[in-house]
Amino acid sequence: MAVKTIEWRADTVRMIDQRLLPAREVIRTYRDYRGVADAIRTMVIRGAPAIGVAAAMGVALGIRGTSGARARKRFATVAKVLRATRPTAVNLGWALDRMGSVLEKNLAVGPAPDVDADELFRLMRAEAIAIYDEDLAANRALGKFGAGLIGDPATVLTHCNAGALATAGYGTALGMIRAARDAGKTIQVFADETRPFLQGSRLTAWELHKDRIPVTVIADNMAATVLAQNKIDCVVVGTDRTAANGDVANKIGTYPLAVMARRHGVPFYVAAPLSSIDLDCPNGAAIPIEERSGLELTEYGGKQIAPKGVRTFNPAFDVTPAELVTAIITERGIAYPPYTESLRALKAGTKNVSSEGATGDRYSSK
Repeated sequence: MAVKTIEWRADTVRMIDQRLLPAREVIRTYRDYRGVADAIRTMVIRGAPAIGVAAAMGVALGIRGTSGARARKRFATVAKVLRATRPTAVNLGWALDRMGSVLEKNLAVGPAPDVDADELFRLMRAEAIAIYDEDLAANRALGKFGAGLIGDPATVLTHCNAGALATAGYGTALGMIRAARDAGKTIQVFADETRPFLQGSRLTAWELHKDRIPVTVIADNMAATVLAQNKIDCVVVGTDRTAANGDVANKIGTYPLAVMARRHGVPFYVAAPLSSIDLDCPNGAAIPIEERSGLELTEYGGKQIAPKGVRTFNPAFDVTPAELVTAIITERGIAYPPYTESLRALKAGTKNVSSEGATGDRYSSK
């Protein structure tokens, strides 16, 4: 990707405004945590890994100029504001907790003195940049594992945007596609438009077109037809939070896609960096689902497209049950059912789980 999703530059946070794509490529610059929180809330930036990176950078901006007890108090304020922006993506809370751990380590009561404000800012900034770098590396590693599951030639169906725009760069679901292409495979993609925010038609198609990967945009209600016509070899999606049992929360419309894939015998793969796997969440019923403004349904481009005053229901995510998921791909390898065992092993780093023929052991009790 020639355009970076998010970056730290000259002690500011810069993001591409995803609301304006593909028509305009506009970079926003943020100098305080409130601006970063607003960018997350209004979807200037979106996608679970990217939200986590943005939150970490927002904390670094918010902590600047403080030390000691004042820094601890400021962090509590900053974290509360950022944590309230979007509830479903687990990466946001994960990144805030990680930044909080660095803060407490350097403000610990004991013989070691607290660091001064300049040093604390340097440490917090370094941690935020490390989260960015680690996410980028995780995406590339995940992509290599996942590429082995994609045939040659292959047509992949995807939903929403789990690409460079949803991460620090490269992407999760699109990272698998990019890695397969880079391995010499002939790949083409069908992209669901992904109503109502159109992340598929606006963002995924934009990314793939830039990368010269053939892409065909379809309406969400056409997915069953292309599956029935045997046009699709596999479905690959991302995730905002995957529960300990393998239930997957992703953009609304993912669950029916998994049902249709199962009906037509097409593998359904989930690209999930370990930061998106929440072992403290037992199952999909425990995942908080964000509901967004009804204006996303009743208006388009500022124009009314539904009767004024009509009631709306606009959940941003749905939950795909684990039994519909063929495999979950991470940066440490590929998990197969039972996910309660394989995901925990991957998170613990005790298993390198992969498909047959790839590096590592295939972990499954099937």
